Amino acid sequence: MAVERLFKDEATEEKGERARMASYVGAMAIADLVKTTLGPKGMDKILQSTGRGHNVTVTNDGATILKSLHIDNPAAKVLVDISKVQDDEVGDGTTSVVVLAGELLREAEKLTMAKIHPMTIIAGFRMAAECAQKALLQKAMDNKQDPEKFKSDLMKIAMTTLSSKILSQDKEYFAQLAVDAVMRLKGSTNLESIQIIKKAGGSLRDSFLDEGFILDKKIGIGQPKRIENAKILVANTAMDTDKVKIYGARVRVDSMARVAQIEGAEKEKMKEKVQKIIAHGINCFVNRQLIYNYPEELFADAGILAIEHADFDGIERLALVTGGDIASTFDNPESVKLGHCKLIEEIMIGEDRLIHFSGVEMGQACTIVLRGASSHMLDEAERSLHDALCVLSQTVNDSRVLLGGGWPEMVMAKEVDELARRTPGKRSHAIEAFSRALQSIPTIIADNAGLDSAELISQLRAEHHKERTNAGIDVISGGVGDMEKLGISESFKVKQAVLLSATEAAEMILRVDEIITCAPRRREDRM
Repeated sequence: MAVERLFKDEATEEKGERARMASYVGAMAIADLVKTTLGPKGMDKILQSTGRGHNVTVTNDGATILKSLHIDNPAAKVLVDISKVQDDEVGDGTTSVVVLAGELLREAEKLTMAKIHPMTIIAGFRMAAECAQKALLQKAMDNKQDPEKFKSDLMKIAMTTLSSKILSQDKEYFAQLAVDAVMRLKGSTNLESIQIIKKAGGSLRDSFLDEGFILDKKIGIGQPKRIENAKILVANTAMDTDKVKIYGARVRVDSMARVAQIEGAEKEKMKEKVQKIIAHGINCFVNRQLIYNYPEELFADAGILAIEHADFDGIERLALVTGGDIASTFDNPESVKLGHCKLIEEIMIGEDRLIHFSGVEMGQACTIVLRGASSHMLDEAERSLHDALCVLSQTVNDSRVLLGGGWPEMVMAKEVDELARRTPGKRSHAIEAFSRALQSIPTIIADNAGLDSAELISQLRAEHHKERTNAGIDVISGGVGDMEKLGISESFKVKQAVLLSATEAAEMILRVDEIITCAPRRREDRM
């Protein structure tokens, strides 16, 4: 006997072909959305929030665009997730990974229409991905042993990463900034010690790299403006007098003298706390919360610089770079680890005063100060620079480098094509489809630059059948160029992550044959 209905009223299910089509369509729609941002001539998107303030973001960073979208399609959500993981893992290639996964599914759709089973397609894709990865490994170059060449590789990678961003006009200047900042990390991938401060005003060329740490606060009135050999206590503690904290409680007194007594007791309590802090033998106190007038006065009398209301991100980073801990109790001075730096002074950037900590305990700490015409421009410049810093810090660890401009995709496509010719059975169709999907990346780069992609890709394919070719798309001259001479390089780790993540995501979506949407849980009417 057939079951009439299995699910509740509002639950829906889609099976077989319909489910597969819904997945393909959602994933391809997401890929088409970010496709136009790919490459050096990619366009930007404006994202406007509907919340209070109607914030506007102007960006061409794939991860930022996809993060901001509220998506209903489950397959599209898989692609959004891989772009986030790509951003967290290597920092760049967030658009490429989504576009490649979308193109793989576009090809897979044609194959399923031709009655090839999804599992056969998956088997072919796996073989193709393995073959493409081997091709990349054979072509990767490693100049770690030669510091001069390696630094030049890093500069090329930074310039290639920045050429598709808002900083492309000054890419050499910013590539140098990024390389200098990453070289200070001495192989660490912890970007916490590189702080980026944005100050509107001036032009992007006025940005600079500063050794040390800059805190976006002013020095208070009557406080020392310059401190040498600073001992810094970083704290997160309430510096107001302890009020009666019970909600709705009242204190009744029978005369004004009693009020004065209570105030006196509160002041005494505050003075006691300040004395405990001073007993740590410090000459700079940085607090996450406010420091009120009376304690500030006491600190100034003791010749201690007190900085209040530093944002949490700021004090966490300050504690990290000065080598201190964030304290909240002050009864045991010997158990508190103080931060140290050689000099604290006030500096001016544009119209603003900031506090500069130089000679900090963590030698690799530095601050990049970004200047620019508007806050939107500064936000996008920060995202671009962050991508470059991520890629460079990963490349310092895994120093293998590839040429850019569609060269790696053509190298992989050629090897995958040859594998398809050697493979018998239906899997060869899937392998061939994988090769076409790889070639779609240089096609899109050419399309976005307004070039004739069909002509360029056929020229590229012919070039890649010659031995040891460095041919890729040169969007500036609008033809096929030598990527090595043009200095267009990419990190091996980014390309490998794009290839593997896109294949896995496409495989995951291909396995789907049913989509079940649950009914929303109703709130019971509480009487």
